[in-house]
Amino acid sequence: MTTKKISIGTKPSARTEATPAAADKWVESRAESEAMKRLTIDIPAALHREIKMQTAQRGTKIADEVRELLVERFTPKR
Repeated sequence: MTTKKISIGTKPSARTEATPAAADKWVESRAESEAMKRLTIDIPAALHREIKMQTAQRGTKIADEVRELLVERFTPKR
């Protein structure tokens, strides 16, 4: 009978253990002064592809650009 040895690997490093703390810090840094609400809309796949390509080329996020458009359109004029 032949015995096969299996290596289990090493204990996770301190770097991987710090990831949850880094994630918490990132979430805290994104805290807004006003409570946020989620908005879900359906758009055609072709429009989504175009938005995604253009925002990727600009190095921005879809959510950030849509948020800007909504603020421009719906912020009350004083």
